[in-house]
Formats: sequence, structure tokens, C-alpha cells
Amino acid sequence: MSAAEAVAEQPKALSCREFVELICDYLLGSLGAERTALMNAHLAVCPSCVAYLKTYEASIRMGRMALAASDDPVPPEVPEALVRAVLEMRPR
Repeated sequence: MSAAEAVAEQPKALSCREFVELICDYLLGSLGAERTALMNAHLAVCPSCVAYLKTYEASIRMGRMALAASDDPVPPEVPEALVRAVLEMRPR
């Protein structure tokens, strides 16, 4: 096998841009095995994308926490007008 053939058989490495484009599907587990392996290989060599993935996951967690229903009472220092405005904006 020639060197060119060996290179052609190896899977193409992902760029950071491609990683970012696939990150949602990666986290949902909806990528195929080959693409997931490419994502994992990219994470193994790219500290910038590791940091991006961590902040992306943290953003998702914070968004879910912010939207989670809570039975906690509204603190007394929150203006009543603000409470009414937020309640009016909620989907029905």
C-alpha cells in the first residue's frame, strides 16, 4: 500500500469549525459511531474545543435551571411590577 493510499484510508480529522457545527448532535448522542469517534479524537488534541464544550454544557445546565419550575417564594426585595411582568411573559 502506498503512502497516499494509507492517508486516504484514515478518517479525515475535524476542524474546530466542524466540531462546533456538530456539538449539539454530539451531546444528544445522535451522531454515528464514526462521527462520534472523530469528535472524541478532536477533543483529545484541541484544548480550545474542550473548553468550548465545557462552557456549552454549563450554559445548557444554567438555562435548564433558570427555566425549571420553582415553588420558592419570590424574595420580598423583588419589585411587584417585575414579578407581574415576568409572569405575563410566560407561555400559557
